[in-house]
Amino acid sequence: MDLTATTTDLANAAAEAVRLLPGRTLDPVLAGLLLTTTDDGVVLAGSDRERAIRLSCSAAVHTPGRVLVPAKPFAETLRALDVPMVRIAVEGARLAVRTPNARFALPLLDADLHPGVPTAPPLAGSVDGDLFVAALTTVAATASRDEALPLFTGVRVRADGDRLVLAATDRYRMAVASLPWTPVAADLDALIPATLLAEVARQARGQVALHVDDNRVGLAWDNSVVTTALLDGSFLSESKLVLSAVDTTVELDADALLAAVRRVALYADSRGVLKIEVGDNEIRLRTADQQAGEAEETLKADVSDGRTSPSFQSRFLIDALKPFSGGRVRLAIQPGMRATVFSSPNAEEVMDLRYMVAPMRPPAT
Repeated sequence: MDLTATTTDLANAAAEAVRLLPGRTLDPVLAGLLLTTTDDGVVLAGSDRERAIRLSCSAAVHTPGRVLVPAKPFAETLRALDVPMVRIAVEGARLAVRTPNARFALPLLDADLHPGVPTAPPLAGSVDGDLFVAALTTVAATASRDEALPLFTGVRVRADGDRLVLAATDRYRMAVASLPWTPVAADLDALIPATLLAEVARQARGQVALHVDDNRVGLAWDNSVVTTALLDGSFLSESKLVLSAVDTTVELDADALLAAVRRVALYADSRGVLKIEVGDNEIRLRTADQQAGEAEETLKADVSDGRTSPSFQSRFLIDALKPFSGGRVRLAIQPGMRATVFSSPNAEEVMDLRYMVAPMRPPAT
């Protein structure tokens, strides 16, 4: 193999590959990056037999070839370079990264031992990348990090006619987003690891295509394709969350509420809990702790119906308000320990987002 590429393009592709590949494998072959030349340049690929990635980068190919190199050292070397062009060439048992005044040589791994990268499953449809990223940024963050409960570490992605619905929960909160999409196949209902989707949200751009079969799901954008095995098990359906018990509705500026929560939370107890007291045309945030002290702040709000006053863990409340920044937010409050639903009162929003947070016991006063 011998090729010349734009340093920035190749460095970005290698860095993206490293971020998308699982980083916990101890097998050096599975932790390697497979470089294969094509008519248009070079393909960077990797797989741990569960997740697989494939990225393309334009390059001038002098000698075709296929090599396997340690992924992270290769990406870090390219990122450290400050020259416009870089040459990549096999020299004996090493892959040389050359610039006009420097040479870095990486050991070659046995490419024949690599399992290869499977092709993506059949196309299910496509979605606008900006909307998809916005939805994933919120929804994937609500999934559990507890690997002992794999069911809750995924995001359910399903097609509902011309809408794509994403849902995730860690049992204490749940986010559901619905956005327009262009279906190709009617059948899409997949539980996808949230960690992968969170990384996709940092990298995807343009149109994002979704591919799916009975065992795998794939996402493709620009010159990038990532596939992974689906999580097992059924998933809680957001349609089961009936809000017939709502007795209090509050609407106000999301940024004002978010800022107030952050200030009052400085005085919260070890649980970080604060109470939202609902009054006539206002709400009051209140918390107290014997060690930290006490705080309260009042905000103007449109209040209708009852006067249920729930308490929340402040960090969950902050996460629930962030997606509505720049506009108004509506709180549909249910009595007792039923969840409160945060949503936008603007019916013209392209993406419909609902964020549900379970209440906590109120802080001691």
